[in-house]
Amino acid sequence: MNILAGRLRRMAALLGLFTLLLARPQPLWAQWNDPYPQRDSGRNILYAAFTERPKRLDPAQAYSSDEYTIISQIYEPPFEYQYLLRPYTLVPLTARAIPKPVYLDSKGRRLPADAPADRIAYSVYTIHIRHGILYQPSPCFARNASGQYLYQSLTAAQLRGIRTLSGFRHTGTRELVAADYVYEIKRLASPWVQSPLFSVLRHYIVGFKRFARTVGHLRATLPRVDGRPPYIDLAQVPMVGVKVLGRYTYSIEVRGKYPQFLYWMAMPFFAPMPPEAAHFFSQPGMARRDLTLDWYAVGTGPYMLTVNNPAREMVLQRNPNYHPDFYPRRGDSSDVKDGLLKDAGMRLPFINRVVFIRERETIPYWDKFMQGYYDESGVSAESFNQVVQYSPGGQAQLTPAMRARGIRLVTSTAPSIMYYGFNMLDPVVGGYSRRSRLLRRAISIAINTRQYILIFRNGRGIPAQSPLPPGIFGYQPGCAGRDPYVYDCVDGRIRRKPIAVARRLLAEAGYPDGRDQRTGKPLLLYYDTPETGPEAKANMDWMRKQFRKLNIQLVIRSTDYNRFQQKMRQGEEQIFSWGWNADYPDPEDFLMLLYGPNSEVKFNGENSANYNDPEFNRLFNEMRNMNNGPARAAIIRRMVSLVQRDAPWVWGYYPVSYLLRQAWVHNVKPNYMATNNLKYLRLDPALRARDRKAWNRPVVWPLWVIAALLVAVMLPAVLVYRQKERKSPL
Repeated sequence: MNILAGRLRRMAALLGLFTLLLARPQPLWAQWNDPYPQRDSGRNILYAAFTERPKRLDPAQAYSSDEYTIISQIYEPPFEYQYLLRPYTLVPLTARAIPKPVYLDSKGRRLPADAPADRIAYSVYTIHIRHGILYQPSPCFARNASGQYLYQSLTAAQLRGIRTLSGFRHTGTRELVAADYVYEIKRLASPWVQSPLFSVLRHYIVGFKRFARTVGHLRATLPRVDGRPPYIDLAQVPMVGVKVLGRYTYSIEVRGKYPQFLYWMAMPFFAPMPPEAAHFFSQPGMARRDLTLDWYAVGTGPYMLTVNNPAREMVLQRNPNYHPDFYPRRGDSSDVKDGLLKDAGMRLPFINRVVFIRERETIPYWDKFMQGYYDESGVSAESFNQVVQYSPGGQAQLTPAMRARGIRLVTSTAPSIMYYGFNMLDPVVGGYSRRSRLLRRAISIAINTRQYILIFRNGRGIPAQSPLPPGIFGYQPGCAGRDPYVYDCVDGRIRRKPIAVARRLLAEAGYPDGRDQRTGKPLLLYYDTPETGPEAKANMDWMRKQFRKLNIQLVIRSTDYNRFQQKMRQGEEQIFSWGWNADYPDPEDFLMLLYGPNSEVKFNGENSANYNDPEFNRLFNEMRNMNNGPARAAIIRRMVSLVQRDAPWVWGYYPVSYLLRQAWVHNVKPNYMATNNLKYLRLDPALRARDRKAWNRPVVWPLWVIAALLVAVMLPAVLVYRQKERKSPL
């Protein structure tokens, strides 16, 4: 009977546990599906995801979107882009104003503001920064009571046991000064930093190349310390064109007239770097512990990185020292209707913490977004039909199921272009003869980019008409900006020319019905791509089909990315696909992709098509130094007409992005030039908590069934046990 009694007690305990779970006001299973700690429920925390770990957090080296997502919230260049205004507009961030350049001739004499560009030898920008801006708390600033640095002369014993920045007990701060901006520019010129901006800035900043040679020589000749190169105090090495003029003032001198230089200064490359941080992280033993500027950031921005665990999560916490910064008071006409000016004049940032979770797969990411555990999401091809439907007028809109959840769709056209290029050095598809131009035009008509957008991008794109995307000065919408060699204008709408026109052009080029009339052989062309694997097969089949319309045989040569890059540099490709995202909102950034002296083969530049038209080059040099206005617009129109005539590209498409945001996320407006946008977002944590609870109601009836089965199993045993207990012993 003892065995039976023990079993009954265990079953009774299990039944009691089920009853307790079902009776709790906050059932335990309410936390089973929540990936975040219960203590964070209802708090002002933004949840986002990342797929690849940012490799570099050093602003002198970082140059990718995933890296900018983090560092742009921490580091502050002197200027930023106004969050709401379009076209994109520079405004001061840590600077007191956007500086107007002072122009000098070759003898250093001041010129008037309207001086011709060919007379301007130098442009001097003087930047005045705001007073009272403090850095985030960091051990690199920590001092003792006597004012001496605590961690700038670390020994091996002091570093023992320290693996993260939190291992240093004390932190400190100090005021931002002009010398910090000058120090960072010197870092950009330092050869060992290997900044990706070095090749650009050496042509513009006066003394940049000489400074690089000087510090490079110093580092090579000074004795090594513990087997490592010596630390060079860049503050002690002058750069002719970059000067500290006062505690809050510095100047930069650039060659010629180059208005776009202000755009570069809105990028994290030109954010301040305190010498204390550079020296702190350069000490022996720090790199072995991943205590480097690539791993930790020290800035004045609204957030600071407090957790850097790339295998799982990265966390940004509100900077307690953040200076006064306010939500913009001006926006576009549609911003009032969209509720984007409700927080006008309010102090930033709104969110206390931003948690980035590592998600390697799109399906788990999407599932968590639909459960309310992520606040924003893109729209993948797999989930597109679940999310988006098109109105009778062709407008993208959310499905009723998405609208019922309060989810909102934000669409925007990126200042980017995806295109197919012809190698203008190739003897068949290249060159500037009438024969080659007609061939390229015929192919441009045959490749139906609108069809590609519908099939492979779910309609998320606009067929391109020129190198300039929407939002960039010089772009012309509608029929005014169409490529007349590829498109017609019918009833005010752009329409691709019929394939019969392409076949006629092909015959005029000397390839009737896809055969070379001189040799009688079929025309055979080669398309090089780094796309490999089964995912790329549908794309390649589609490309073959486009050329088959003209009876052209297309051979696709797929290689890995490194080999593809090598072929591009050596000019071994014939037709290829490529793309470009804007670095700054100026037509120079796109038109330079077709500027002859930027040829990839001849000069290792970004002109992958190796296009080289003397008239285009002349106009480019004239246009690049002009301010936006009617005269510049006229030159740009002429340049666009030249490349439309020569067709070095099949223009491809301008990508359109779809962003989903939950009902509790406010102030969302895509800004492709600015990457410091997290400070503008605002949350409603209470609404999020209610929706999460509603969307994740547990299915508890199986527990009741189990409890009932336990009772059914226990009841006969209990009755037998009680009957035997009542019997008197013999």
